[in-house]
Amino acid sequence: MSFFSTLAELSAGQSAVIEALSSGRAAMTRLREMGLNPGARVAVIRRAPLGEPLEVSVRGSHLALRLREAGQIRVRLTDVASQGGQA
Repeated sequence: MSFFSTLAELSAGQSAVIEALSSGRAAMTRLREMGLNPGARVAVIRRAPLGEPLEVSVRGSHLALRLREAGQIRVRLTDVASQGGQA
């Protein structure tokens, strides 16, 4: 079973595979250069106390993303039942 969402909608501890990123904005181009590409596995490490920024792990690096940016990254959760807050 697969479930599609955006990176901004994931909870701390969840992981997913990137399906697509918005194009055109310089910030999104920079994120692709840092490894946030379709097919990459990404995990949400934690959220700041007010919900932003979002700390994610991708390809061995930790990145902090604004919710606006994370909302432009479409992801696919695989096996939603086994996520249960574990990365």
